[in-house]
Amino acid sequence: MAASPEGEGPKLCSDLRGSEKKRFRNTRFVVFLGILIGYASYYITRNSLVYTAPVMVASDSLNLDITNVGQMTSIFPIAYGMSKFVSGVLGAKLSPRVLLAGGLAATAVVNILFGFGTSMVWFCSLWAMNGILQGFGGPCCARILTSWFATQERGTYWGMWNIAHNLGGFTAPLIAGTAARALGWQWGMWAPGIIGAVIAVFLLFAVKDSPESAGFPPVEVTKDSEPVETEESAEEISLWDNLVQNVLTNPYIWGMALSYFFIYVLRQGVTSWSVFFLMKAKGVADVAAASYRVSGLELGGLAGSLLAGRLSDAMIARSKGKGGNVGKRVQVVMGYTIGIAAMLCAFWLVPASWGVAQWAIVFMIGFFLYGPQMLIGLCGAELVGPASVGASEGFLGWVAYLGAANAGVPLSIIVKQYGWNAFFVALLAACGMALLLLSPMINLKSYVQREEAKAKHA
Repeated sequence: MAASPEGEGPKLCSDLRGSEKKRFRNTRFVVFLGILIGYASYYITRNSLVYTAPVMVASDSLNLDITNVGQMTSIFPIAYGMSKFVSGVLGAKLSPRVLLAGGLAATAVVNILFGFGTSMVWFCSLWAMNGILQGFGGPCCARILTSWFATQERGTYWGMWNIAHNLGGFTAPLIAGTAARALGWQWGMWAPGIIGAVIAVFLLFAVKDSPESAGFPPVEVTKDSEPVETEESAEEISLWDNLVQNVLTNPYIWGMALSYFFIYVLRQGVTSWSVFFLMKAKGVADVAAASYRVSGLELGGLAGSLLAGRLSDAMIARSKGKGGNVGKRVQVVMGYTIGIAAMLCAFWLVPASWGVAQWAIVFMIGFFLYGPQMLIGLCGAELVGPASVGASEGFLGWVAYLGAANAGVPLSIIVKQYGWNAFFVALLAACGMALLLLSPMINLKSYVQREEAKAKHA
């Protein structure tokens, strides 16, 4: 990094001019494109079994049924949730670029090997391994994104990166489902595996860990970007100390994690039970008609997550350094959560004959639901230093998937014992708990702001 004039502090990417500024923007675009396509590819290799399984069940040579498929898929979230936590912690000492590409390459190999199997032991073992490897994607992308984008623009780009969920979810059935039906179930696994392997090679060469690793100054000043910090000094803190000191002992990280828990109860509750609600409580004729009425959820989520990031960035820019940057994003999350509650009430009460209205309401539920899902993860990343982003995201992801797990059996018991009214009361209570947990954090400052304040008082 070029030396800065005395007294001006570290040079930033915003100070670049001319050809260097253009080179930085081009490099950053390639990096962003890499993590977007890379994480979407993780989703393709994650969802390949979902769209290949019907062809597997129909195959006489495998002798499988729905119960066998359920056994395979039930292993995945357990392995995935734990892996996201562990990989986030361990990833603090490893290159996120290498970990992102290596994890994708490994899950691609698992998909390919899956296609050569014939026994349940083989299938279950490999799918558990896939769950473990899938946990590498999110924390690595979070570390790379927070390194390349400054606070004032990070929400916008985080929201844009978040569409990788939708992109991967959209292309998985096209790739895996089409290949399985046209060429046999094996190709439903092999095709995603081959694509994942090719993208992994691209990531290894195209993505850079940070601006500094590509020969640029940092995007903003933190302790990690100051020249006095060396690689050796950064490694003095152990993995365990990093997790305990910077993540587990931070009460606001716990507040974010528990809020995430309830947001994921809402997300999984809506996605898992909406079709059943329309058929059982509203009298919608069949699965196809009910599925159409909830088809707007992902589309609404795409719009909502993009706007949430942009809106939180605009609030931070308008504040001109006053108040907490994380608090501004929390305020957006709270507004969106109130929107979730309002739309759940509308979905609960709208008559069955209002099919178009139900579609629009589900679209808005997705709009308000995916904003908090995206922004809470960003808040967790901005609360800690760059070296702890992976650990923070891993911990938040683990708690979130515990919430998703609690939207299964517990909600099914509520519906069975007390009916659909109780189901909606439970979801509204989850909204209330998320708002309660978030309310003390509406003025919360980011790690960068706290470091700047320390420097001013030093």
